[in-house]
Amino acid sequence: MAATFTRTSFNPNKKPSDPERWICIYPAYIDSNKTRVAGRRVPKSRAVERPTCTEISDVLQAANFKVGIEPKFYSRESSKEEEMRGRVRVQLKNEDGSPVNPTFPTSKMNSMNLERG
Repeated sequence: MAATFTRTSFNPNKKPSDPERWICIYPAYIDSNKTRVAGRRVPKSRAVERPTCTEISDVLQAANFKVGIEPKFYSRESSKEEEMRGRVRVQLKNEDGSPVNPTFPTSKMNSMNLERG
């Protein structure tokens, strides 16, 4: 199950393994119903229709990533419904800076995993 935690301001002295340094993924980033202007970050051909934070979290956990879900709204999201709330934080690097999952060493590779998931 994904952890739930609150975010603090960025601190460059934090280790890559600290949750504050994990990358954020909003469902809008991979939503096929969104335009690039509305926040989609992957090609439409690889996007998913109306993904949820839980689905994103499940895919990432299946790929052996540590994840956390935060109850945040995406700034470009026009709907403020409860089902549209949330973002997933993902740990990409271990404390020493090495990739958590060597198969997906970068956030770009990680987003490709989400698209396939």
